Amino acid sequence: MIARREFLRGCAAVGGGLLDACAGDTAPKGRTLVRLWFSYGGTNREVLEDLVGRFNRGQARDYVQAVYQGDYFEGLAKLRTAIAARCAPVLSHVVGEVVPYLARAGVLEPLADYPDLRGLDLLPELGQERSWVGGGTQPLCALPFNRSTPIAYLNQDLFARAGLHAPRDWNDLRAVARRLTERREGGRFGFGCPINWWFWVALVAQAGGSIVAADGRISLGDEAGVEALGLWQELVRDGFMKPPPGRDYNAWEQCNQDFLSGRVAMIWSSTAFLKYLEAHARFKVLAAPLPAGIRRAVPTGGTFWIVLRSAPSAEKAAAVRFLRFMHAPEQVITWSTRTGYIPVTRAAVSQLEAQGYYAAHPNDRVALDQLSVAEPWPWSVDLFRIQREIVQPRLESAVIEHRDARAVLTEARALALEPT
Repeated sequence: MIARREFLRGCAAVGGGLLDACAGDTAPKGRTLVRLWFSYGGTNREVLEDLVGRFNRGQARDYVQAVYQGDYFEGLAKLRTAIAARCAPVLSHVVGEVVPYLARAGVLEPLADYPDLRGLDLLPELGQERSWVGGGTQPLCALPFNRSTPIAYLNQDLFARAGLHAPRDWNDLRAVARRLTERREGGRFGFGCPINWWFWVALVAQAGGSIVAADGRISLGDEAGVEALGLWQELVRDGFMKPPPGRDYNAWEQCNQDFLSGRVAMIWSSTAFLKYLEAHARFKVLAAPLPAGIRRAVPTGGTFWIVLRSAPSAEKAAAVRFLRFMHAPEQVITWSTRTGYIPVTRAAVSQLEAQGYYAAHPNDRVALDQLSVAEPWPWSVDLFRIQREIVQPRLESAVIEHRDARAVLTEARALALEPT
């Protein structure tokens, strides 16, 4: 009951009024309507809409209506409001950090008992079982969709002319960023990266830390967290990393444009942008794994499918049939090869390998191979709040306003421990 009250209280803060998307929708006569809310634009939106169309044309029982709801955080805000207003869709996808919070609020449909979802043969690192510490002990409530790892993108032409290779560790990163920086007017930065929680979590793990300690304490990496933030501060201060532009996904988009225009020689971004960057670069793009600190490590990212518990049984059953369709090899392969996201089933990976796809497209292999060093998220109902409300703005202020890294994270830890 407490979790439910907390959830509804959060919904009230999102915004007033009912969403336009709550208005009644209809499916072709004789079909069960599945309202699907999704969160991204561009090529990824086009590919999803193509797959939805494929499903709708391929059978006459169900009809999926896909509705764009803005970026991940806008989509989540709308979803919470719709749940409170009792007009939520039956199917959506959300970032992994928020799944434990939604599960505790009791709004997610348990999925383990649906026969259509048995035997999906998911890549373990991308499913619920290994995406979270202890995820396998929780009732199944989330299935992988657009899953990713952070990767490095290199302007291979610049690297080749300079005789450089992709950085293997943090010292390499410093050296390469220095070598590829040109200080003349209209010059170039060696490195660029959005000041974002996801990349900082990668750095923390590489420095040997974790966001939540083994005993459950919110540690924010302790000393490793300071080292991670300090690396960004050092590179920006020394002029080798482009000062971070914008916030949230605006920063990601600007980072991509800096790379494509040649203003930055190397960036860290998401697997999600692989096909976009390859298609729009006037130079050869090389994808590479992130460098090591004292070890190699990355978080996984992207979103999971969820079915809303409040939906009518017939709609939930139809949503499950759509999820089964989306996890079939043909759809997984279409999605991954047209976007850059990691294929989420073993069968899809096996088919791509047998077809020689990875030999012809080695950039697509980088994120898949990085799963060998993927770190699971803690199953924490507070993680999303800590990320959005406490840590993210302080990472930005530490780099942009040159605040002391240790003081910033000490402040963040204290706030994370305060009762909500």
